[in-house]
Amino acid sequence: MDKTETKIQSFKRELSRVFDDNLHTKQWHNYVDYAIIGLIILSTVEVFLSTYDGIVEKYGLWLKVVDYFTTFFFTIEVSLRIWSADLIDDKHKGFWGRVRYCFSFYGLIDILSTYPFYLHFFMPVPYVALKALRIARLMRVFRYLKAFNVLSRAMRAKKDEMWVSVQFLTIITLILSFVLFFVEHEAQPEVYNNGWTSVLWAFAQYIGDPGGFADTPPITVTGRIIACIIGVLGIAIFAVPAGLIGSAFSEVMEKDERREKSEGWAERLHLAFERKLDRPTGFQIVPRYVSIVEIQARLGLKEDEILDAVAISDKFRLINLSSTATPEERVTDLLAVEHFPVNTVYGQCIDRHSKVTIFSPSNIVDPIIGWWAYYLAKIGGFNYVSREIGETRPYNSFYLYKNDNTIGREECMADLNRLLDNEDKWVFSILAASGGSEPTYPTQFHFTYGAKKGDETYDDPNITLNDIPAFDALYKEFAELLERDYSLAADRQRYHTNASAAYFARHLEHKVNAVALRVAWSVTVRDARAIQIAQSLAQAINRNINHTDNPDVPELKIKAIGYEGYNE
Repeated sequence: MDKTETKIQSFKRELSRVFDDNLHTKQWHNYVDYAIIGLIILSTVEVFLSTYDGIVEKYGLWLKVVDYFTTFFFTIEVSLRIWSADLIDDKHKGFWGRVRYCFSFYGLIDILSTYPFYLHFFMPVPYVALKALRIARLMRVFRYLKAFNVLSRAMRAKKDEMWVSVQFLTIITLILSFVLFFVEHEAQPEVYNNGWTSVLWAFAQYIGDPGGFADTPPITVTGRIIACIIGVLGIAIFAVPAGLIGSAFSEVMEKDERREKSEGWAERLHLAFERKLDRPTGFQIVPRYVSIVEIQARLGLKEDEILDAVAISDKFRLINLSSTATPEERVTDLLAVEHFPVNTVYGQCIDRHSKVTIFSPSNIVDPIIGWWAYYLAKIGGFNYVSREIGETRPYNSFYLYKNDNTIGREECMADLNRLLDNEDKWVFSILAASGGSEPTYPTQFHFTYGAKKGDETYDDPNITLNDIPAFDALYKEFAELLERDYSLAADRQRYHTNASAAYFARHLEHKVNAVALRVAWSVTVRDARAIQIAQSLAQAINRNINHTDNPDVPELKIKAIGYEGYNE
């Protein structure tokens, strides 16, 4: 995918934000909504005025200009809506997904109120008849009205209960109407001459008796009792759905109120991640995590408010640091919040047009690893891809995919293949190792490249390296640096199988240099030198693969809040 395609995708993503009816934020695209509403009203007024002959005779040309202009605008808008529908909702992906969107409620309104306009240019279709369809355009205003949105959500929430109540009342009415026939047939054979008559009479009572059946009421005692019961059911058939909708309406309003509060708490939670000075490097770094206790003390948020803020925002993750500790280690604050932004449906993709891509495939499963991988890529000037978002919470690691239909997987692999488009490219998959669920190894950095476990040579034909000398030089330099400057150690293929590197390599379109690097949690979670180590590794990668120095990163010298500019 070249730069032009990237710009098209960015434009499409922004369109999806504009057309996402569930997105209510004070951003520029709100003005687009207002423009659409204004043109809908203008179009409706034009159709209304065109019904007056005097106005048409005097201002017919201007009315036609308004008609053509609004239709042309809505044609472009509806077409762009269909094009970007896959980014608004995953069920609208592909050709049949677009078809599904076109036959949705708003999709049908969009199409019927726009595209038929062009039929009169090619077919002898009365223009007036086509213009009448334009009135349906007014229904598009519903997508921007909060009240209608709340009502439709309330009805969807209680649709099963309403359907059950309608089924029950219908069956009871049918039973009563047949009983009514048998008790009234002998008394009024000319009126109740078949079962259909009693059924019509019973159901007619629910809708105001439009057929005049009330003129032939039951005359027997039993029939009148049945009629009374049907009358009570007539009240219930409206009261029950109304009660359900009223209850759902209240629940939706409460949910929306809670959501608004949670969004406010999420904004406050963002303040907890103020950049701090990393003294070994001089960089301004967003904290790896902030404990629940610290957030409560600094921001005055309650624990349930923090949890709601985390749940509503894709920028925060609740992590349990106990998973990163070995039995010999002690972790004081177990529950913490990790802050990590997203700019794709699956996580992050930052294209820095580098030969090297850093891939963090399991940020949720392996806390803090994504944080360390992010800064490794940022310091080194490398591309960065993180696979963080699953279909449902809890999010799944890349490793836990059960099939190719997992939401976000297709997009993630497309971005990886775009960045790794020839055999000269490199991908480093950053994973966790040596935590509470794994043995404690004497080394902290584990490099694997597709060979068998324990094979430190490069003789295995299945290795995922094209440039062995470059990797060998990189490994030796970094291993020596770790031991000399940090009293840490690295190994290659000693403690882990070939699965990590091989797994990713076989899912790529090109045979690139694929290296999996497992990093001990003791380094990424609790070592104050974590960023300095990332800087050293970035330098080694650049020196041996890119044959250059680490680029200057101005953003790392600015004190601010959070990951500003994370998509650049």
